[in-house]
Amino acid sequence: MDSDYGVVKMNIEELLEKAGISKNKICKDLDLPRPNFNKYCRNQFQRIDANLIAKLCFYLDCTVDELIKYEHPKKSKKK
Repeated sequence: MDSDYGVVKMNIEELLEKAGISKNKICKDLDLPRPNFNKYCRNQFQRIDANLIAKLCFYLDCTVDELIKYEHPKKSKKK
């Protein structure tokens, strides 16, 4: 899903795999609804909750840069 301005993606599944943590475990430990968490994992979100970012960075011992990536648009529309 590319937009005119690029796209923001979360690397949750990659970080979970690296840490050896299951989705079930992180959802239980952080009291996250699994359907909502799955949307973040599939990059099917409209907004990112700052509290969730803090929880994930703390739990996964990662930085915001490791958790969230920005991809430039394929075709630039800058003037």
